[in-house]
Amino acid sequence: MEIATMRITTSLAYDQSVENLQKRQQDLTTSQTQLTSGKRVNKASDDPTAAARAERALAAIGRSDAEQRAIDASRNVMNIAESALGDGVELLQSARETLVALGNGGYSDSDRRALTAKLSEIRKQLLSVANRPDGGGGYVFGGQSAANAPFIEVPNPDPATAATLPSTVKFTGQAGQTQAATREAVNLSVDGQRTWLQGRDSSGALVDVNIFDTLTKAINTLGANVSPGTTTVKDAVTAGLGDLDKILGNMQSARAEVGEALNRMDGIESRNSALKLAAKTEKSNAEDLDMTEAISEFTNRHSGYQAALQSYASIQKLSLFQYIG
Repeated sequence: MEIATMRITTSLAYDQSVENLQKRQQDLTTSQTQLTSGKRVNKASDDPTAAARAERALAAIGRSDAEQRAIDASRNVMNIAESALGDGVELLQSARETLVALGNGGYSDSDRRALTAKLSEIRKQLLSVANRPDGGGGYVFGGQSAANAPFIEVPNPDPATAATLPSTVKFTGQAGQTQAATREAVNLSVDGQRTWLQGRDSSGALVDVNIFDTLTKAINTLGANVSPGTTTVKDAVTAGLGDLDKILGNMQSARAEVGEALNRMDGIESRNSALKLAAKTEKSNAEDLDMTEAISEFTNRHSGYQAALQSYASIQKLSLFQYIG
């Protein structure tokens, strides 16, 4: 009986030593993995709660990155729009000065032809500005349909006005603005119809005014063989200046709105950066490793593993046959 008891006790001690050795080896491997990766949580089973926190934080970081891309795209479009509207305002002011000059009875026919040619060139440039691309395959002033050039020249379908207006410019986009699907709305286009085909009257209300048609009428009327100082000239100049002033006021308002959108974007970007930083901090708190604590833990586990190896070696030497004979 004593011999049997000795065999059971020796076997139990051996099994316990092996189990302890395997456990310490596993703990040491875990510490090595954590030190190598710099993370306390390398897989969900390490800490399910912390892993879930890190996953939610990672998703929040992804959303913030997507928001930033939308902000960058919007800022690019708004910068192009601001530049285009600045060009438009300068061209309209030049057109106004030219129209005033055309009403001067002291100019010769050749002078007037040169001035109407200048108006024609201004009109071409305005149409080019109105169809300015956004650098991403779309058009700044396309509204909610920015895939194609928003302004096209078409024949005038009205024979009653065809003499002074043989063609007209039509808006083929869609009224409104395209907005990115972000926490705070940012525009990816500008409403071309409202910007280029409307003006503001003396009360500030929006009225329909086609700048291209206004210039075409002035060019065809004042470029004809009409005597300076006649009612026809005066009426054409007065009507043209009235429309230009309405459009100028509207375009300046549109430019101010774009400038305000750019200013607001700075605040949106700042808030998005703060949210991303908070998400990064949460992710770090959930999964990152305290290196000082981890190195100390690794050292302790390494020492424990060495002690376990020595204990295992001692147990291996224990055998009843060493005490027989």
